[in-house]
Amino acid sequence: MAEPVISVSSLRTSFRRKGAWLPVVHDVTFDVAAGETVALVGESGSGKSVTAMSMMRLYASDTCRIEGEVKLEGEDLLKLSERRMRDIRGNRIAMIFQEPMTSLNPSLTIGDQISEVLVAHRGLSFTEAARETFGLMEKVRIPSSANRMKEYPHQLSGGMRQRIMIAMALACRPKLLIADEPTTALDVTIQAQILELIKLLQEEEGMGVLFITHDMGVVAEVADRTIVMYKGDAIERGRTEEIFASPQRAYTRALLSAVPKLGSMNGKTGPARFPLIDVVSGEPVEMATVGDTVSAKPVPLLQVRDLVTRFDIAGGFLGSTSGRVHAVENVSLDLRAGETLALVGESGCGKSTTGRTIMRLTDAHSGSVQLDGKDILGLSSQGMRDIRRHIQMIFQDPFASLNPRIRVGDAVAEPLLTHGIASGKADASARVAELMLKVGLQPEMASRFPHEFSGGQRQRLCIARALAMAPQVIVADEAISALDVSIKAQVINLMLDLQESMGLAYLFISHDMAVVERMSHRVAVMYLGEIVEIGPRRSIFENPQHPYTKRLLAAVPVPDPARRGIRRGLSNDEIKSPVRPLSYVAPKREYREVSPGHLVQIFGEEWGHAAAAA
Repeated sequence: MAEPVISVSSLRTSFRRKGAWLPVVHDVTFDVAAGETVALVGESGSGKSVTAMSMMRLYASDTCRIEGEVKLEGEDLLKLSERRMRDIRGNRIAMIFQEPMTSLNPSLTIGDQISEVLVAHRGLSFTEAARETFGLMEKVRIPSSANRMKEYPHQLSGGMRQRIMIAMALACRPKLLIADEPTTALDVTIQAQILELIKLLQEEEGMGVLFITHDMGVVAEVADRTIVMYKGDAIERGRTEEIFASPQRAYTRALLSAVPKLGSMNGKTGPARFPLIDVVSGEPVEMATVGDTVSAKPVPLLQVRDLVTRFDIAGGFLGSTSGRVHAVENVSLDLRAGETLALVGESGCGKSTTGRTIMRLTDAHSGSVQLDGKDILGLSSQGMRDIRRHIQMIFQDPFASLNPRIRVGDAVAEPLLTHGIASGKADASARVAELMLKVGLQPEMASRFPHEFSGGQRQRLCIARALAMAPQVIVADEAISALDVSIKAQVINLMLDLQESMGLAYLFISHDMAVVERMSHRVAVMYLGEIVEIGPRRSIFENPQHPYTKRLLAAVPVPDPARRGIRRGLSNDEIKSPVRPLSYVAPKREYREVSPGHLVQIFGEEWGHAAAAA
């Protein structure tokens, strides 16, 4: 093994809280060698990001105490002056953060921001820095680099912004790259591109990489060695293939058991619960069962026909409309009682807008939405209020969905009282207690405020509030995307249990194909506002027909370390813009039936190269 680029020994980090020091990282020790990738894995609160920030000394010294040793090529970083540390940050150690928009200056062009790093750290002139910036943007495979240098962060996609952050990190040719959840917020295809890019650049530069994540599928694809963290302790370490093949600690087994594996549902028709493992005992806490409880009722509960949603873009003369975003274009789908229809695709494909339009949270341009035979789009405000008793929505961010100043019990009781479902406060309280138990929370928790709950518990509260109305349909818009892997598995199991006991129909909006495979009955794939393929879950996953569907499935990280040497090939493709001129007339699409209920849009020349590659 090569000499360590960095050696961390007995690292301890404490934060000052109410006059006392609270330890959050305890005696963590590891090395990262040149050309090696070490993964720090664990769920939120495990201490993995605090470990990285402590290594970089990014915490204020008056509120944070860091002890131990962090030696970069033999030099102990914890003993250096702040001025010397500023020289090392960006020069010899670089860091990529999860959300690039919080790290990029919105008022400076991309070229100026990268050049600034080169001028400050390498002493280049502005002309030399501009030339080097162009080279760095080419290195991270940004198409049309010369033009992109003049653009601002908001003009780039999430994947391109993350590439810019990688270019800035590589500007000074660091010995160590710390990547802190760099792909968590990205779509699956963009995530695959970024992972492939980091691997390629590591080979070219020979740098060590410390990769921080909670996604075990990503760990399997990138890491040579893995360190598992739990409550501030490094509880297990070893070669990645050994960790996956024979995990020694209960928590590691629990993490791995909760990872959805693409292809694990092959040959099965209905959804399946996750086989969870207790993090303390290592024993199974629930058996995985497969159910197919879709109602045989021939008439769909929810019918959407030729739904169109467009947004005007102002910018013409005197603020006139200069173009339109064709967010949803001629979407048709059915949803039956007890069924889960997953709506999948990348950011910007129109899946969330479809859900919001169905809920009348966004106005439709044309089309029809019928719930149990009633036309939703034609209802008055009062009529819509009544219909919302039967169709509810769960959003991605539970904290943003709950009022921080209202106790959670009152938040769940509010719709019961507003719609007259509960006869009074006492009846509402009793119903809230029932709902809390139903979603796996204790009734006494109703007196707490949202900030006193974990992310998974807050999402359970949002589910309880949605269930308060006894709805027939629930639109779940990326409802589990922000959750840790084991919490995600618990919430999915809860949703499947509730569907089985209450006959709920879910419109499940997601970009996580491995989760969709496990919990859906049917799948609709969206691209640029249109459904390009729809059918039974088994047909879509085992026999995908459209090139875009194949591309989505090929990009899913597989939790198998044996695949680490496989190269996907780096694509620079970005999802095309849905902005159209005012004169644009959407073409009438045609579909062919591949098998019963499995329809695929007939694709033209624009998909020719993709079809050939697939």
